[in-house]
Amino acid sequence: MTTSPEYASVDTREERVPATVAQLEEEGDVAADFIEGLLDIADIDGDLDLDVRAGRAYVSVEAPAGGSVALIAAPDTVQALQELTRIAVQNRTGRFSRLILDVGGSRDARRDELTALVDRAIARLDDGASQASLPAMSSYERKVVHDIVAERGFVSESYGDGADRHTVIRRG
Repeated sequence: MTTSPEYASVDTREERVPATVAQLEEEGDVAADFIEGLLDIADIDGDLDLDVRAGRAYVSVEAPAGGSVALIAAPDTVQALQELTRIAVQNRTGRFSRLILDVGGSRDARRDELTALVDRAIARLDDGASQASLPAMSSYERKVVHDIVAERGFVSESYGDGADRHTVIRRG
């Protein structure tokens, strides 16, 4: 069976050049301005911390004593805020952004959840399963899972496309 040209899959993404530290710091500054504006609109007190880690701008919103950051720290909310912030950064800088947003320790909490998920999957392997599939998750979460799996001495691969992309764990 042949595929007609109008239905052919075409990858139009340009090859991305890694951002410099100065560009990542600029992303962090732009993101901080955007997030501060959102916090002001929502009347939420938060302290921002900017960093560059593993080739990404990392913006953390922490609650001062008695702060209300917990109102926006749910994983789905953080993911949505991160996407909005990335769009704002891209709009301002003209470059694709892979910045990471952490609100009130949400990333550490999610890492703990992913660690428990991986541990349950490894227990299935220990019980005789040949592989263990995890639910679909974001690219950042899959990266965290791959790191945890490697720390445990197992191997993992991602399968699927878009929102259905998931990780499968196997013995090494």
